[in-house]
Amino acid sequence: MSTTRQIENDFFKSALAKGATVSSVPLILEWIKSKSSAMKTRIEPIPLERMRSWRFDEASGDIVHESGRFFSIEGIRVETDWGLVSRWEQPIINQPEIGYLGIIAKKIDGILHFLMQAKIEPGNINRVQLAPTIQATKSNCTRVHQGKVPLFLEYFNGERPVTIRVNQLQSEQGARFLRKRNCNMIVEVPEKEPLPVPDDFIWATLGQLKELIRHDNVVNMDTRTVLSGIPFGSYVGHAGESGPAAEHAGDHDRHFLRSLLDPENHLHDLDRIISWITGLKMRYHLRVTRLPLREIKGWEYNGGSIRHQDGKYFSVIGVDVEIGNREVQQWTQPMIQPMQEGIMAFIVKPIGGVYHFLVQAKLEAGNFDVLELAPTVQCLTGNYRTGKNEYAVPFIDAVLGAKKERIGYSALQSEEGGRFYQEQNRNMIIEAEPGFPIAVPDNYCWMTLNQLSTFIKFNNYLNIAARSLIAAVSF
Repeated sequence: MSTTRQIENDFFKSALAKGATVSSVPLILEWIKSKSSAMKTRIEPIPLERMRSWRFDEASGDIVHESGRFFSIEGIRVETDWGLVSRWEQPIINQPEIGYLGIIAKKIDGILHFLMQAKIEPGNINRVQLAPTIQATKSNCTRVHQGKVPLFLEYFNGERPVTIRVNQLQSEQGARFLRKRNCNMIVEVPEKEPLPVPDDFIWATLGQLKELIRHDNVVNMDTRTVLSGIPFGSYVGHAGESGPAAEHAGDHDRHFLRSLLDPENHLHDLDRIISWITGLKMRYHLRVTRLPLREIKGWEYNGGSIRHQDGKYFSVIGVDVEIGNREVQQWTQPMIQPMQEGIMAFIVKPIGGVYHFLVQAKLEAGNFDVLELAPTVQCLTGNYRTGKNEYAVPFIDAVLGAKKERIGYSALQSEEGGRFYQEQNRNMIIEAEPGFPIAVPDNYCWMTLNQLSTFIKFNNYLNIAARSLIAAVSF
């Protein structure tokens, strides 16, 4: 077996390992609960003017850190011929640093396990969530905050010898970040190499992590994006019935498995999909102009927070934070607070006997390259009104009206808790009714899971909402 096939097979075996190995799903849930109860935590919203080490820049009104690092809250003007709104202004997070989102993997009794961290972020709804082994900005790694160096950094920065299994640059939320990316990594250490596990860390298989993603707000966004990039390969044959994966497939549901592993049965080939994406990028434009935060239209600063004049979208607030197990245990910072929950959903349909995902090409202000591939429905504002306004959402009725037996996955999932304050969205995967049309609008396309996994390997194709949902697919 080739090295690549062996890696893919190791990931696949781990994805099927859902029972008790080092631990079990119920025990991991209890462990998370106990960590949440034990950690000393205080997180309080405060007026922006009361933040320490942060200030409003005198010239622009931008919110900046005294070190000039970490991130800033700035203003932008957006102009586009995409959609029904051609021009708007908004605050946005500018964080040019590329951070680490990294997971250490190790075989235990022949099964690949992942070293996960019980981590509290100031924006988390339920305090502790399962985070990657390391989740750190470059400023954290270089100790701009004058705190401790993040644990296990040496496994990701080249100081320790490891085998790199996943190494990708992936985008963050395009509506809130300005062209932000992180390095998503999985590194493997030898099975016999001793690796001390600190008290706030735990081993879990990929199958257990996918089971935990089915619970509300247990696995954080950073973990989900890293897991979405795991390669499982392509195996010719019905639902993986040939190739190295066959011996492990057993009686598992083969619908998603075939969509994942079958490279030959699809409605559109990859060349046609790339041509579709390229054509849309050529047809539409996105112009983003940086503005002083104090000059953006439609937003108001009341001394405590920055809000939209209509009470929509999101606000910028301050928080005062104390978390006992962090490199720095007390700090203040600005955060984005949503005005409503949203929904992110893939509609899937068997076409030619293979599940296809209905993918949307979506423009967001912070995108690197105009468009990214998004779920069928992605409504960050939570408004589902129909009609000719910015909230008109194609296919929303098929999602909101889905019968229970058609819903394959549904859970509330948090956005990144280091920047977003208590933001969660309903994540769903829904099988379409038999009469659901194959013909779709120009900015939608049917793709198999195998094809989506291929695009994840490359920068700036799938957005973070799509990757979060793909991480939830289990076999």
